[in-house]
Amino acid sequence: MLVNMSECVRDASQGQWIVPGFNVFGYEDALAVINAAEKFNAPVILMSNSDAVEHMDLNSSSALFHSLAESTDVPVVIHLDHAKTFELILRAIKAGYTSVMYDGSALPLEENIKNTQHVLELTREKNISVEAELGSVPYTDRNEDVKSIMTVPEDARRFTDEVPVHALAVAVGSLHRMQTKAARINFDLLAEVKKCTNVPLVIHGTSGIVDKDVKKLLSTNVGKMNIGTALRMAFGETLRREVLAKPDEFDRVKLFRNPMTAVQAAAEEKYRLLGWVER
Repeated sequence: MLVNMSECVRDASQGQWIVPGFNVFGYEDALAVINAAEKFNAPVILMSNSDAVEHMDLNSSSALFHSLAESTDVPVVIHLDHAKTFELILRAIKAGYTSVMYDGSALPLEENIKNTQHVLELTREKNISVEAELGSVPYTDRNEDVKSIMTVPEDARRFTDEVPVHALAVAVGSLHRMQTKAARINFDLLAEVKKCTNVPLVIHGTSGIVDKDVKKLLSTNVGKMNIGTALRMAFGETLRREVLAKPDEFDRVKLFRNPMTAVQAAAEEKYRLLGWVER
């Protein structure tokens, strides 16, 4: 069932659960996370990040994800992650994405507000949800100094007053692409941001956050958490073992079976951690 993310993320932000947004790159991992979502009768957000956009044309990925969404009864959101240009957002809209994130976090506040308002105008009559970002969640695998700019609560107040986005990504201590669980959430800052906003909040870099902090987030107004590295590690590590153990096997369909199972298991683990109970 194809939906945008506004309703499911809003409901999660008011309850004791959080909707996962999974970075996926094709049929294998998209199907695996949908299978996981079905076990919990939970919504799932299939996200295309910049690497995925470079790997597969948006029209192709949208067609694939649409077909998978139409084959399941759970709500499926097709979401463009971290778009920094109007051109890319327009391409996603035309391709049939049901949700987009405009990332103006590196811009001055005034410009971020203005640009995000324009994105809302582009999507308003198309039933497409919009996520924005304030503060900077850095990447751990880039050849540059890791810089984190925490979200300023008063900036969040002004931003959400002027731009009625469906979700707001905030920087409160997590990092993108961490391979170990070492990040700690600044809950005092998160509480201040919550006081200043009335929209569901989003946390990026979930794979690196310690489980104890993730569980504490269930009682906050966080409605969505982004997950990518945990799935890539599950797929990549399992595929590496398959290739090494079966040097004469050349059929990728056979080589992908166990990695798909591993991705589904990793996604199921995240659903449990985010407050969902198997039906």
